[in-house]
Amino acid sequence: MTDSNTSLWRGQERSSWIRLRTLILLRWVAIIGQLTAITVAQQVYHVQLELGLCYLAIGISVMGNLTAMLLFPQNKRLTEFENFLMVLFDLLQLAILLYLTGGLNNPFALLLLGPVTIAANVMSTRSTLIIGGAAIIVATLLARFHLPLRTNLGLVLDIPEILLFGNWAAIVIAIVFIGAYSHRISAEVQSMSEALAATQMALAREQKLTDLGGVVAAAAHELGTPLATIKLTSAELIEELDDRPDLKEDAALIREQADRCRDILRDMGRAGKDDLHLRQAPLSTVIHEAAEPHIHRGKQVHFAEGPGPDGDVQQPSILRKPEIIHGLRNLIQNAVDFARGQVWVEAEWTPDRITVSIMDDGRGYPAQIIGRIGDPFMRRKRAETDLRTRPEYEGMGLGLFIAKTLLERSGAELTFANGSDPYQDLTDDPERRGAIVLVSWPRKLIDAQSGESPVPSGANKPFRV
Repeated sequence: MTDSNTSLWRGQERSSWIRLRTLILLRWVAIIGQLTAITVAQQVYHVQLELGLCYLAIGISVMGNLTAMLLFPQNKRLTEFENFLMVLFDLLQLAILLYLTGGLNNPFALLLLGPVTIAANVMSTRSTLIIGGAAIIVATLLARFHLPLRTNLGLVLDIPEILLFGNWAAIVIAIVFIGAYSHRISAEVQSMSEALAATQMALAREQKLTDLGGVVAAAAHELGTPLATIKLTSAELIEELDDRPDLKEDAALIREQADRCRDILRDMGRAGKDDLHLRQAPLSTVIHEAAEPHIHRGKQVHFAEGPGPDGDVQQPSILRKPEIIHGLRNLIQNAVDFARGQVWVEAEWTPDRITVSIMDDGRGYPAQIIGRIGDPFMRRKRAETDLRTRPEYEGMGLGLFIAKTLLERSGAELTFANGSDPYQDLTDDPERRGAIVLVSWPRKLIDAQSGESPVPSGANKPFRV
């Protein structure tokens, strides 16, 4: 599976998806909340505040919003750096306001988590770390440096030292935990969304190829009658134009070109005719079709099929779903990529299950990542960028993710293992000590004779990405 489209997605930062208008609206909400809190504290609870400085801090935020609204269009989307500056500005403005209103003695100090959470959800790891570090520094400074809160009688509103330390510790822990949690979850959701989109594109491509073959076959079938008529008419003209050699040559040319059109349409429609009329095929035929692009790449691909315990001698016919063909093709491609020289593709069937095993004689999967195989966009160091070591190979796990997703969509269960693993004991052949993939379906889901497949071939349900 090529990664041409993936590189485009990976170049887009999540922060580039956020509109300036969204952050402006959130800032207006914060401004209204700050004004309300200051007004209630003074008018209802008679807390003495430096109102001039407080309104100046809020006014700076108001001016920033108005400037952004006047200079930029409403549909502007922020770059990573612009988004970083916006969130950092909000953090510093809030820090100044907290400094003027009691520091960590002010219960609204918890709002320091807001900018950190926004950064964790929409920014890169580096930007999130900077915002989180700045928030921790601000909280630490506010614990010691701030203007005291005073009542109208002059009493200073300070919480006990131990509670002040508890507030500081709680805010710092919340910044670290919520920031890391939000960033991790957001990254997982983004990676899964992009990978599912790539999977849908791969499936759509396979379906388009199938549909195109069907159209070609239908065209060949429909054009067969007029071409036959042209050929018959030209043959009759050749017989009647013996006394006109020049016209006889033209009639012969017409017949020759009609034959050529027939041959072209026959060649083009051969694969399409299979897709149009053969919604099912023997298991071995589907496997060979999936492996066909990779059997001439310098590695020997061995095929074998046979019944399992209580299985019929005759192999089953299965539905030719694009998910199955494309998923198996990706797995076979992965085996060929990393095999030393041999790849084995074996099929087995029983009354209840159909199983396809794909094995190679390569180095196998690194033991530490077997449990993560199938996760999209696994970021690793240079020496571990691919699931299985191969020089000059850059992989993100997307090919295996697509294969796993498509095959599981058809009802399959996938098992990844190494032939050299003594705990798996999946093979006794000393040559087959590389990677092993077992793909197993409940037979009723793909057996064309069962009539129980929930998704007929050619009627694929779309993913919801």
